[in-house]
Amino acid sequence: MALTEEQKEIKKAYAKYKRKVTEIAGEIHDIVEDTIWTDYNRLAELSKKVEIAMQDVISFKEKHDFLK
Repeated sequence: MALTEEQKEIKKAYAKYKRKVTEIAGEIHDIVEDTIWTDYNRLAELSKKVEIAMQDVISFKEKHDFLK
């Protein structure tokens, strides 16, 4: 089934939400791999950011059935 233009736009928006989560997770990964001894204090803040960003992804996905 082909996607409508509206669905394509929704998929683009969904990808942006997911990319945000991935970027934050990447920051966490970099700290753990490379700078844990100096940047460990950033982990709590980044953890909260990834939690909020994941909630946004889940909420967005729930609003758009075809993404499931």
